[in-house]
Amino acid sequence: MQVNELIDKAQTLVDSTGKKKAILLDYAFWEELLEDLTDMEALDRSREANGKYVSWEQAKVELRTDGINV
Repeated sequence: MQVNELIDKAQTLVDSTGKKKAILLDYAFWEELLEDLTDMEALDRSREANGKYVSWEQAKVELRTDGINV
């Protein structure tokens, strides 16, 4: 997800004076955003734990070898 995609999908709620009060996101988009953030956090923790990582392509190969369909 890119920042401009997030901005395009967000709606700003304002009060009667025009002051911004909240951001409204579609629930499905919110779930997708949370999933992306969770994945990023897991990747960061993994890198901190051992300093090693593999590409997504290599990870898919390894997961499929273990019988996990990705």
